[in-house]
Amino acid sequence: MDLAYIPSPSTGVLHLGPVPLRGYAFCIIIGVFVAVWYGNKRWLARGGKAGTVADIAVWAVPFGLIGGRLYHVITDYQLYFSEGEDWVDAFKIWEGGLGIWGAIAFGAVGAWIGCRRRGIPLPAYADAIAPGIALAQAIGRWGNWFNQELYGRPTDLPWALEISEGPNREAGLYHPTFLYESLWCVGVALLVVWADRRFRLGHGRAFALYVAAYCAGRGWIEYMRVDEAHHVLGLRLNVWTAIVVFLLAVTYIVVSARKRPGREEVVEPAALADIAKADAAKADAAETRAADAAGAAGDMPGSGAKPAGAKPAGAKPAGGKPAGGSGADVKPGPAEKR
Repeated sequence: MDLAYIPSPSTGVLHLGPVPLRGYAFCIIIGVFVAVWYGNKRWLARGGKAGTVADIAVWAVPFGLIGGRLYHVITDYQLYFSEGEDWVDAFKIWEGGLGIWGAIAFGAVGAWIGCRRRGIPLPAYADAIAPGIALAQAIGRWGNWFNQELYGRPTDLPWALEISEGPNREAGLYHPTFLYESLWCVGVALLVVWADRRFRLGHGRAFALYVAAYCAGRGWIEYMRVDEAHHVLGLRLNVWTAIVVFLLAVTYIVVSARKRPGREEVVEPAALADIAKADAAKADAAETRAADAAGAAGDMPGSGAKPAGAKPAGAKPAGGKPAGGSGADVKPGPAEKR
């Protein structure tokens, strides 16, 4: 008798009237929002403008979804194009099936388009969004839990995953590889954040670290899975992909650190222009306030300020005679002599 295990949901979809609410889709959507939200915080900390990450995500996310689905369909074509299968199912993305390798590759193309439109460097954007992508993957993997897919070998561990009888699967307890990968992705996000703060990674190296760290974990997790997959030289295709991409990411980190050390000082030129305008407006406002304050001080009674044209006391008027004198010092004219 098994005393502990992780239950699977009885269904991966809830119906709100005629509208189906699918757990897989919810996990993907929540992951995207988390990635954009956290990426925006990191972008602002690097000196970028608010909203830039979301604007570029408008390009990156659709490209990523298309690329992820294409990779899955191409590498598992037998599920859709073999005898007895319906090729229309290749478009049913809500039933699961997104390849992270295709999602990242095509998503990068979409991000490149968005970056060019905003006039910012793609490597800087990739560095800002990298931990958010890892967190999005961690959330998205729970979509596999809703669909009861991508589990590992049978096990009797306390955290075994209960799988019910269904198409192409047998009831039993299996390794929850979706959970292993979700936790690994959280660790990757924390690693990238720490390394970025510690070593001030720039020019795409934070993103490359995310890719390398993810591939390292995906390799051993993929090796545990039992779902149908193509094998090359005794290893699953995705294991080979993880190895190749890991080596490319590490090579990029090494070469980039030698050719372009340090971090970009400016990630979004438009943000600097806005800051300069804001500083100029503040300076003008400060000068205006100072001038107004000086004018107000001059108009105050008892301030010691003299109105324009005022003459000091005792000043002689034209002709040399003091104005308003007592007459004691005035000499009589000739007609006044006695």
